[in-house]
Amino acid sequence: MLTYLERAKLCNNPVAIKLLSLMDAKKTNLSVSVDVTRKEELLSLANSLGPSICVLKTHIDILEDFDNETVTMLQQIAKQHNFIIFEDRKFADIGNTASLQYEKGIYHIADWAQLTNAHSVAGADSIASLKKVGLQKNNAMLLVAEMSSQGNLAHGYYTAETVQMASQYSDFVIGFICQHKLTENPTFIHFTPGIKFSGGEDAQGQQYRTPHQAIVEAGIDIIIVGRGIYTATSIQHEAKKYQEAGWEAYLQKMSLL
Repeated sequence: MLTYLERAKLCNNPVAIKLLSLMDAKKTNLSVSVDVTRKEELLSLANSLGPSICVLKTHIDILEDFDNETVTMLQQIAKQHNFIIFEDRKFADIGNTASLQYEKGIYHIADWAQLTNAHSVAGADSIASLKKVGLQKNNAMLLVAEMSSQGNLAHGYYTAETVQMASQYSDFVIGFICQHKLTENPTFIHFTPGIKFSGGEDAQGQQYRTPHQAIVEAGIDIIIVGRGIYTATSIQHEAKKYQEAGWEAYLQKMSLL
């Protein structure tokens, strides 16, 4: 079993190298999803969470007051606190449309999000089109191989084909959104959403697991926490708790294997 830093040395995508390296340096495998609708709140959360996270996950299209200053300031905060910006766009269209959504429009995602993601449902040509835009900007992509919502269709054959597609474009695709470790290839990074200390599920079908269950039992690399942190009374304190729990689980996994 290789450490995050050892795996970084095997990667050829700059985002993967940076991500695994900063995880080791900051001792964190925590990503926080900040699903807020106001620019000021997004930037405030990014600054507060910065010391505890390796990745900040955004949904830029839900901001009601988005402007170009938003991403400029977000990039400055990411540089200050040394984390990766991950725009959770989940592209799922034919190549021409997906590449335009990535590069053009009002958001220009490819210009500021070092990491984004896509469903594989549209096929390999769609990923190739996204790669053509993203790789020249030193970006990277995750593929959604599995989901945490109850009754979702991303499993079995679909998941297996997604892993195969990632291998085909491994210079751009650096990992997966998934529920468990999908490959022994150490250059692929496994992210999982639906992390909460209490586990269980919410009223909208989101199924939760603890950091230990995700990292030690399922072999995940990066845990994604949302409302469990950003709606807490003390956001920084709660983020620190998840950071410490995630890192402890990583150390335990390394000692067990």
